[in-house]
Amino acid sequence: MIPMLSNWRNSWLQSGAVLIAAGALASAGHAQIVTNAPKTELEIFEAQTGTVIVKGFGQANSVTTSAVTIAVRCKESVDISAGTKQYGLEIELTGNSQPKEKIIVDYDELDALLNGIDYLIKISYDVTPLPAFEAVFLTKSGLRFEAHSSRRMGGIQTFLQYGDNPRIPLASDQVAQVRDLISQGRTALAAMMTPK
Repeated sequence: MIPMLSNWRNSWLQSGAVLIAAGALASAGHAQIVTNAPKTELEIFEAQTGTVIVKGFGQANSVTTSAVTIAVRCKESVDISAGTKQYGLEIELTGNSQPKEKIIVDYDELDALLNGIDYLIKISYDVTPLPAFEAVFLTKSGLRFEAHSSRRMGGIQTFLQYGDNPRIPLASDQVAQVRDLISQGRTALAAMMTPK
């Protein structure tokens, strides 16, 4: 091969490899940005720039399982410039084998979440004629409550999960306790939002 053509070809191949690598990095960076993007109205509200956002927190109450402690607390965020407010709950998961997670649930999701948990608490094998089932309630932020049975003779198991973290098994009384904490938080937020 002619040396000049050989150098040109190698230079062209190297440039192509650099462009492909740069494109892959840009795609990976974009995927990371999308993955970490705010998912709830409260998170979007708190991510505003060019204004002061005041974040208020209520007292946390918690339920402790063998794997984690599940704490629920109220949140109120205020945009000082506009005078607008957003409300929700922060559910914090802490445990030995689990990284600390703070999960936001918007106020307008709470009724559906409570109804979903009520359904999962009462679920029975009659939900499907098939031998196994999985019933899931998912919030905007990715918090999952799940009822699962792999066969009709085994018990129905209930789990809590966030993102790709391992599922947290919950006994029926623990599910009821978490539900009560969410309901208490909803009631406290509703009282705050009611005009005086």
